[in-house]
Amino acid sequence: MNYQLLPLIASPAELKSLSDDQLLQVAAEIREALCEIVSDRPAHFASNLGVVELCIALHTVFDFSKDRLIWDTGHQIYPHKLITGRFPEFKSIRRKGGLMGYPNPAESDYDLFVTGHAGASVSTVLGLKAADDLVNPQENRRSVAVIGDGALPSGVVFEAMNNAVELEKDLLVILNDNKMGICPRVGGLARTLDRARTASFYNGLKRDVSWLLNKLPLVGEPTEKLLGQVKDAVKGFLHGGMLFEELGFRYVGPVDGHDLPALREYLQMVKDVKGPVLLHVFTEKGRGFKPAEADPVRFHSPSPFCRTDDEEGVDFLKKGSSPAYTDSVSEAIHAAMKRDLRVCVLTAAMCEGNKLQKIRSDFPDRFFDTGICEAHAVAFAGGMAKAGMRPIVDIYSTFLQRSFDHIFQEVSLQNLPVVFTLDRAGVVGADGPTHHGAFDNTYMRTFPNIVCMAPGDNADVQPMVDFALALDGPSSIRYPKTNAETVSREHQNIELGKAEVYRWGEDGNFVVYGAQFPDCVKAAERLKAEGLDVGVINARFCRPLDTETLFKAIESGFVITVEESTVNGGFGSAVLEAANDAGLDTRLIRRLAIPDRYIDHGERSEQLAELGLDVDGLVAAALASAARQSMARNSAN
Repeated sequence: MNYQLLPLIASPAELKSLSDDQLLQVAAEIREALCEIVSDRPAHFASNLGVVELCIALHTVFDFSKDRLIWDTGHQIYPHKLITGRFPEFKSIRRKGGLMGYPNPAESDYDLFVTGHAGASVSTVLGLKAADDLVNPQENRRSVAVIGDGALPSGVVFEAMNNAVELEKDLLVILNDNKMGICPRVGGLARTLDRARTASFYNGLKRDVSWLLNKLPLVGEPTEKLLGQVKDAVKGFLHGGMLFEELGFRYVGPVDGHDLPALREYLQMVKDVKGPVLLHVFTEKGRGFKPAEADPVRFHSPSPFCRTDDEEGVDFLKKGSSPAYTDSVSEAIHAAMKRDLRVCVLTAAMCEGNKLQKIRSDFPDRFFDTGICEAHAVAFAGGMAKAGMRPIVDIYSTFLQRSFDHIFQEVSLQNLPVVFTLDRAGVVGADGPTHHGAFDNTYMRTFPNIVCMAPGDNADVQPMVDFALALDGPSSIRYPKTNAETVSREHQNIELGKAEVYRWGEDGNFVVYGAQFPDCVKAAERLKAEGLDVGVINARFCRPLDTETLFKAIESGFVITVEESTVNGGFGSAVLEAANDAGLDTRLIRRLAIPDRYIDHGERSEQLAELGLDVDGLVAAALASAARQSMARNSAN
């Protein structure tokens, strides 16, 4: 496309001088830029298409070089990036060294937080407002949070809204209501919001009485009370806005989120209203691209595709044929649910991401989507386990962190048989630091009672899921976002706290916890060709450890622990702790893991290479350990 306006927008200030027709052209150019991005890489797509007009309206009404703007979750940040001076770099998005697919303060002053988890926007923008009022009250900075209806049920959102009313802060929360998270929204709050969509005629009425709805105090004289009752009746019976009004927010809406002039009018209207305000905006996920409008779930973050000639269809680029770990775990869970009526699955708005659609379809009574409420999901699972079920909590590693206290209190402390399946454990490629599952080895192994496992390859998956479901206490299974390989060997049964010795090495051993097992085997084969005999041990368990096998490895030569998790407190640390407690010499133990820093976005293969967790890195680590071992032996002699 021949972009005419986007290249001229160095900052949102340029938008203010454009006519309505030109702003609509900017919207069209933004959508074209989004379509070009997903032609050669996976990217968040439908959510960005849905906020184009809202983003333009916000930047034409407010001055976010001074005012504050937080995009909740942040995956709908692409239009914002395009009109805040980053169009020349936009083709680099989600590439190593390029723009991040989420807000990033290192890129622009218009990005205030790196936001990749849902629900924190109201809290952070309230904190910004409270601090601005204390530090620079004369600047009268306005604060705006844009939050989706999928994120709205997160408990922290209502904690923040409750606090905002108590503080009486001037705060604008924009509810971007598209009836979707990644999948369709669920729950009682979703039904409340749905009532707004049954009263579209209220928009016209709203324009006529907008002065009333915004000027009336919550409490007033008798005449004002009568008018207030009219207001409450209109809102309560037509669209459920009373939920927010009763909380103490002034509710405005609903507004068509794709009517750019109307959006600007409403934003201007609420801009200077005192106290906390919620503006309810209806948008359509996938707006402006018919395939995404028709299937916003699939086009949330689609595989790369080419548009057909009529631009109303797509041809997806072919993907690899081998299954992903996510598919294998889902199949193992499905098989378990088929044979055991006690097994159920809970997920937190990630049915699509965790490939649970068939489970939801085949076992609707035993499938529970809690929405983006991970803490609730874990406590809910604890209750189910107490009553005799065998719940599986299937949540990404990075999102399970949000339920840390409930893993402790409602599961571990009670010693209940809840199985945690931690998808996306390790580095996740283009989603970057907000989504890497880097910390679960560390936080899960701190809890008493929990058995912590990781399959070394695809052959381990189903036996490990079945083993976990047979335990009488809690357990976790972590697995990465990648296609699953299988190491050819005579598979050894899963036994509690027992590693699988693939092959012993005379010079040293890789002790691998997780899906680097096939790469360790490949590295050992290359090393053998170079005259170094290195064995491979598939640890399988981080808690409890197979100390018998580990101590034998430590006493026979160098040991390289391998894990796709943070080096601080992870599997390698567990090995060092156990060896130290046993009084063993730990000088020839080397830990390969994610270092003590956040890992930038890029291709997963690039990240593993950078971290030394690919075959080349494993070979280099083994050669260095062998040289160190040789020096130690020579000095001893």
